[in-house]
Amino acid sequence: MAFQLPDLPYAYDALEPHLDARTMEIHHTKHHQGYTNKLNDAIAGTDLEKKSIKEILANVSKYPAGVRNNGGGFYNHDLFWKVMSPDGGGVPSEKMNIHKAIMRDFGSFEKFKEEFSAAAGSRFGSGWAWLCVDSDDKLFICSTPNQDNPLMDVVEANGTPILGLDVWEHAYYLNYQNRRPDYVSAFFNVINWHEVTERYNDANKGASSF
Repeated sequence: MAFQLPDLPYAYDALEPHLDARTMEIHHTKHHQGYTNKLNDAIAGTDLEKKSIKEILANVSKYPAGVRNNGGGFYNHDLFWKVMSPDGGGVPSEKMNIHKAIMRDFGSFEKFKEEFSAAAGSRFGSGWAWLCVDSDDKLFICSTPNQDNPLMDVVEANGTPILGLDVWEHAYYLNYQNRRPDYVSAFFNVINWHEVTERYNDANKGASSF
């Protein structure tokens, strides 16, 4: 198997009451496992078995839809689990580069939160909201449909995603039903800013520091 389902870095109930244990368990063991299995099926016997997921996504327009959909699902969920933590939430420390970048590019944390929430809330149907770093080391917010993400060569806004929120209904329906805005609001209580700032630092290596 080229790709393996990653373990969660916390227990299924660790993010309660914001994300309930039953949803987390189903989301991880059924949905993410399903994307992993189908991605492996889609690339079986091809040279894609030797490539990293980022390499696959960067050229995904060359591959069948099964690679795009399931490769995106595999990568997106791996990021999603890692940018959450039972010890997360709040505003990132002023010492973190991500805090400095948010202030530089959005003016305030509240403005960032407002724009990110709007991207998540306005995505029609299923998809994702993202905080990304562009090639000029600037932060930007976007959303993508289905399991697409900003690493793919098929999206309008390319960049390195450092924070992502799954707004497919399977991510929140058991607890929030049709109240997506409540789910989006709850997400801010579990964001792992240490992970996000590490991803930001990795994305902007070589760029000018603060």
